[in-house]
Amino acid sequence: MSDEAYLDIFLAPILVSKLYRPKLGDARSAGYSLADFLELYGADPFYAWIGLDSDLMYAAHRAAGGMTSLYRQIGVGCENLFRQIIADVAQYDDPTLAYWSYQAQAPSGRTKTLKLDARLEMSQIQNQALLEHVTQWAAYYAAQLDADPPHKGIVFEVRQGYKSKDSKRQNADIDNATVAWSKGYLPVFAVFSGQIDSDIVLRYRNSRSGILIGTLSVDPSISLYAFMEKVIGYDLAGFFERNSRHIRQQVLAVIQTLLSAE
Repeated sequence: MSDEAYLDIFLAPILVSKLYRPKLGDARSAGYSLADFLELYGADPFYAWIGLDSDLMYAAHRAAGGMTSLYRQIGVGCENLFRQIIADVAQYDDPTLAYWSYQAQAPSGRTKTLKLDARLEMSQIQNQALLEHVTQWAAYYAAQLDADPPHKGIVFEVRQGYKSKDSKRQNADIDNATVAWSKGYLPVFAVFSGQIDSDIVLRYRNSRSGILIGTLSVDPSISLYAFMEKVIGYDLAGFFERNSRHIRQQVLAVIQTLLSAE
């Protein structure tokens, strides 16, 4: 697939953040426009008395929630791009093979479907060079985790970064990894940036979860970009370097929009 197609896949969710409008605590709302905000706050005597019914206050609300939205949509873009590259390089006959999900029982007793973001299914990889590289890398990495080589493949949870130290989220990640191993897959967290706490890396590895981070190390057991180039056979770092100017322009345009009242 061309750079242009991959760019569209990566940027499409990010550009959605331009449309973000603050909900102001109203979960049912699609978001408040500037006019809606001024009307709402202007009709509140206290907020009007102290000056919160202003364009600047609206911009502050928009920026606060908008940054969260932007980070979330960057994560979606990373996930979509990573999965598409996996599907393309593996040459899957069925593109849905790039997904992986499993059934689990919720505390309520209902069955829910949980998914990870991408999959390398060894029996379905048509690219023989890729199959050889993946098989060798998976065996090597599993040995680092003191585990047997996976017999089915690798499943990935893709993140743009991992700034949170939310224990609930970590426990859910470790639960997913446990299920992946039980199904014959090596679980790997693919983090596009270097923004992840070293304590989290240690905890995940101790739970036999692989982690690849967005560093420029040449070690494919550490760096996501080295893994993509040396194991998958796609230069992901090169893609971002080639297209950095265009991506930066688009992302900065989103940020400028989120920082404005209009």
